[in-house]
Amino acid sequence: MPPRTSPSERQRRLGAELRKLRVRAGMSGDTAAGLIGAERTRISHIERGRVDVPRNGLYKLLRAYQCPEGAYFDSLMDMAHESGRGWWNGFSDTIGPAGRDLAELESRSTVLRTHNPLVIPGMLQTREYARAVLAATEPDPERADRYADFRLGRQRVLTGGSPVTYHAIIHEAALHTRVGSPEIMRKQLLRLMEVSRQHHVTVQIYPFEAGIYAAHSRSFVLFGTGVPDLDTVYLEHPTDSQFLWDGVQLDEYAKMFERLAELALAPVDPESSPESHASRDSLSLIQHVMYTL
Repeated sequence: MPPRTSPSERQRRLGAELRKLRVRAGMSGDTAAGLIGAERTRISHIERGRVDVPRNGLYKLLRAYQCPEGAYFDSLMDMAHESGRGWWNGFSDTIGPAGRDLAELESRSTVLRTHNPLVIPGMLQTREYARAVLAATEPDPERADRYADFRLGRQRVLTGGSPVTYHAIIHEAALHTRVGSPEIMRKQLLRLMEVSRQHHVTVQIYPFEAGIYAAHSRSFVLFGTGVPDLDTVYLEHPTDSQFLWDGVQLDEYAKMFERLAELALAPVDPESSPESHASRDSLSLIQHVMYTL
């Protein structure tokens, strides 16, 4: 089978991890190729995510690279043999590879932390709100509907028997930015409060008075899989979305998120009684904005 020209994010990540381990072990590509009875070029293709490595071959490489057995070892074995097939592949007619990679990564994660400065995060959007956001850049109504279907499909990681732990920090500007009609905005803000009733979901609002710290970052998502070495940062951009794996970058974004959480208002807790809101918190701010619509 010829090398693939467009490897998925998972395939690229596995290849990058294998190269990192090989280099750390001080092993040449020729030596690694000999371990699995392959030519040197095959190791290069494996490390670029362009070809797969058989299970027994991967096991030999990981042992030769002195990768200790444990969660990291097991995760690499699993990544190599996941099919990559899921509900997201049904949207290949509309959604590009980066979008499908995002959905696959969400399905493999246990923790999602996101910062959104201008719009409500896609994971928390109502269909009407999502449709209005997408219509701003997609003039074709049918394609906009498909995008909205895909966005709502991604929300399934918040439900089911093992939902992801989700923490969203949303700038107050997103509450005031009119998306669609006032009715769409009211329903969206109600949705924020509704989803926050789930114990695995945390929503915080970053208020205007907290200053400009949030302005230093565009939207980003931190993906945790239970294995820190395999965490990922996703930077969303209309034409140049990125998946970041570098440990230094991961640490920087994790620190940034922690700082945002410190500066943001206390999390939404819709189960608390109205009289408990003696001080301003995320819930009281959402309610205030909703009542002004």
